[in-house]
Amino acid sequence: MNKILIDLQHITKSFDGQMVLDDLNLYIRENEFLTLLGPSGCGKTTTLRILGGFETPDKGCVIFDGQDITKMPPNKRQLNTVFQKYALFSHMSIAENIAFGLKIKNKSKSYINDKIKYALKLVNLEGYENRTPDSLSGGQQQRIAIARAIVNEPKVLLLDEPLGALDLKLRQDMQYELIRLKNELGITFIYVTHDQEEALTMSDTIVVMNQGYIQQIGSPERIYNEPENAFVADFIGDSNIISATMIEDKLVEILGVRFPCVDTGFGTNKPVDVVIRPEDVVLSSVGNGKIKGTVTHLIFKGVHYEMEVTANGYEWLVHSTGMFPVGTEVGIDVDPYNIQIMNKPASEDEEAAKIDE
Repeated sequence: MNKILIDLQHITKSFDGQMVLDDLNLYIRENEFLTLLGPSGCGKTTTLRILGGFETPDKGCVIFDGQDITKMPPNKRQLNTVFQKYALFSHMSIAENIAFGLKIKNKSKSYINDKIKYALKLVNLEGYENRTPDSLSGGQQQRIAIARAIVNEPKVLLLDEPLGALDLKLRQDMQYELIRLKNELGITFIYVTHDQEEALTMSDTIVVMNQGYIQQIGSPERIYNEPENAFVADFIGDSNIISATMIEDKLVEILGVRFPCVDTGFGTNKPVDVVIRPEDVVLSSVGNGKIKGTVTHLIFKGVHYEMEVTANGYEWLVHSTGMFPVGTEVGIDVDPYNIQIMNKPASEDEEAAKIDE
């Protein structure tokens, strides 16, 4: 396991009396690609700005490589930030933009020239030294912003929704570029986004946030397949989230029908929520499934059909490569391993509150 590089301890931050972060604790390992994921206003950008030194927490401290840097100014920290707005200097050439931070550090001309060439090669823009930012596409400008951050040899690169302004194809290309850069450079990436697909594609670790609290920390696979609460299940991909009753270990009643499952430890006859992903709902001819339903909507999505099936008073969302026309009666079944059981929150406040890690 790589060593812990950053440790955020008991971070609390308010703006105008509005709590944005509430006793946040988070550590980040060396060479990790960690993504802060959540809706607008969840506290992810504030967390990044506190890391970068652009905000100071009301309480708590930021430990970087064993040193308390909570009050250290941004230019003294061993990290660089790439923002959604690239903030390139339009009156400077690409080379001058990349060299800006190195000139402030009084590096030699030959050192700076070597670094410019190295950075441009790394972001696949060799030969662009003398171009101006306004002659570049959005994707190219983004690469220059990353090159400018890389030449300073930060231990950590902070990225605040850096692909938000790009179109879908460019965004996907840049996702692969960022993964490649992270692997080549061996530095820690901390990435902020509200885009679930982006987080799932690039991250080693995802931190799901809501209302200033961490909801779940885990690998993309774990976050997707084993959400710890309804917010995470609903925010990461599509889900069927259904109120149910845990009859006993490995047996749950969903919409009046008993299904075998693999979860234990939830008690006997306890109300729970179940999460079933649309791709895990198995449709068959009537009589073969545990529940009978009727297809009410059908959309072709390219790799699969998306259907809504009304069954036992619930609208099931189903993704399937098999097509069942609207009006068809079908049977519904779910493999025991694909039924995820979650405790019901006792209140709305508890729903937002921090989970135990």
